[in-house]
Amino acid sequence: MDSKYIIGIVVAIIIIVGAYMIFAGGSNQNTINIAGSTSVQPVAEKLAQAYMQKNPGVKINVQGGGTSVGIKSAQDGTAQIGTASSKPSENDSQGLVQTQIAKDGIVIVVNNNNSLSQLTLDQAKNIFSGNVTQWTQITGASGSKIDVITREDGSGTRDGFQNIVMGGKNGTPILKTAVVQSSTEAIAQAVKGDPNAVGYISLASVNGDVKAIKINGVAPSAQTVSDGTYKITRPFIFLTKGQPTGQVKAFIDWVMSPEGQAIVKQAGAVPVGPTQ
Repeated sequence: MDSKYIIGIVVAIIIIVGAYMIFAGGSNQNTINIAGSTSVQPVAEKLAQAYMQKNPGVKINVQGGGTSVGIKSAQDGTAQIGTASSKPSENDSQGLVQTQIAKDGIVIVVNNNNSLSQLTLDQAKNIFSGNVTQWTQITGASGSKIDVITREDGSGTRDGFQNIVMGGKNGTPILKTAVVQSSTEAIAQAVKGDPNAVGYISLASVNGDVKAIKINGVAPSAQTVSDGTYKITRPFIFLTKGQPTGQVKAFIDWVMSPEGQAIVKQAGAVPVGPTQ
């Protein structure tokens, strides 16, 4: 075969491969992977959908897994943005930049058939520690043995609940025999299906499937979370490895803009900045 012909084929292959690499590189630069807190996940999904509609060339993938997954994913680079629903420890946050995109309430929920409407923080602590085991021990409640449902270790929602309701890391532990669920949605479904159940979920995920309980006489709502009168609150956080750049920075900047914060509000979380 003619050497010039062979050289031509080789050059053509190099050009094709080079063009593919450039295209693939450009595509990767326009893809943002988000992973972490299952409480932040529904809000992040709505933000991603709205942003992709405005920017058709950008692809945003959102996954759950829990706050611990969000921290690890941001640290090892498997996700450009990790999500957390509690503030990472000083050790876990090394090298990570935190952007609080919203506030959220942690809501204690019971089955709709339970006549309970409110608890004090002390009563909640006694229920989730196992010191109170029967609904008849709580004024206004109905049912028999209390079935406590909690989140898994590493969950930001569990960390927030432990810190605020149970007295912190060195406070009262959550009942060891509590049923453990791996997401906000799983707890909501478990409480919906069990007349004696009690659990805690994100305010952004509260709907008619379960009953939200007042704490110290204050109902959980966007207003009471915003003004601080509802006491079981926590941050929704985006985590990046170092300062965000490129499309990641553009997306986070948009999330913090009035337009993005309006989407946060529509998703059921509490904005931390002005909305449109």
